[in-house]
Amino acid sequence: MITVGLVGLGYWGPNLLRNLVSLEDVHVAVLCDADRKRAELAQARFCPGARLVDDYRRVADDPEVTGVIVATPIQTHFAIGRNLLSAGKHVFIEKPLARTVGECRALIEAADRAQRTLMVGHVFQYNVCVHRIKQYLDAGALGKLLYIYSQRVNLGRIQHDLNALWSFAPHDISIVDFWLADAPLRVAARGFCYLNNGIEDVVFVTLEYPGGVGVHLHLGWLDPRKMRLMTLVGSKQMLVYDDVSLDAKLQIYDKGIVQLDEFLDAPDSFARFQFQIRTGDLVIPTVQFGEPLQDEMRHFIECIRSGRRPLSDGECGTRVVRVLEAADRSLKQRGQPVELADLGAA
Repeated sequence: MITVGLVGLGYWGPNLLRNLVSLEDVHVAVLCDADRKRAELAQARFCPGARLVDDYRRVADDPEVTGVIVATPIQTHFAIGRNLLSAGKHVFIEKPLARTVGECRALIEAADRAQRTLMVGHVFQYNVCVHRIKQYLDAGALGKLLYIYSQRVNLGRIQHDLNALWSFAPHDISIVDFWLADAPLRVAARGFCYLNNGIEDVVFVTLEYPGGVGVHLHLGWLDPRKMRLMTLVGSKQMLVYDDVSLDAKLQIYDKGIVQLDEFLDAPDSFARFQFQIRTGDLVIPTVQFGEPLQDEMRHFIECIRSGRRPLSDGECGTRVVRVLEAADRSLKQRGQPVELADLGAA
């Protein structure tokens, strides 16, 4: 039996708690939130036997607790995580890991000193569709990957303490990091404030990866449709990943451009233009889709038991924050590209 505590029962904490209590051999002993009523609601719904506290340091001091899940605002991640690790707890921190690469590094060092697990809540790395796409890319099924673009938008949830970049981009950056196993060379970002002065409601990010792979992110909470859409364009095939779709999350298009040379010549006739475009079948693979959050929580518990390194470990979290820092710097410079080499190693 692994005994855990959960700190933070705002927007995302109850979702983590729901999946935690569904796992066998896991005992949720303590819930922590500054809002007593919110904690009582979560306690009544998911784990009536859990103790309620309003200070995370009481969780750190609890000898019964082995692991702690932290689902608090980003500006609190570093202080809470460092305290819990220093107290000898295994720690899961919701994305992003911290506000700066320096804070991430300090958390990794604290975990190493304590010989405890540090895991980051990049939930899409526990998504079967993301893993299936990774298999396609590694096998060369799409040919040479040319570019990726993502739309992660909806109407709400409007936030007042962080912008659309820090709210949404950790998902896409962690997914691309997993797929490409590489860091971008440079990042450029532009954002616009419409609802709150100084907080970008919509952000456009462009990342350049080695090998000429381009990645574009459209992020925001001021859009008429909820979209979680990623398109991958390869030299052989193209793939659309629609996370919102119920029955066609993956769509593989057997179409592209017939290239005899590195770059196409300008077509000298309409017939020549038609000849250069290749169109084939659309395939919708069958994917047995589970609950990524449950798989994520199960992975954390298994890492506590076995001592194995999490898939989304502190290094992964640091790489994501490094890109976020670069994008944030570009945002403040009105879209000027930022070289990641100038920021130092992740």
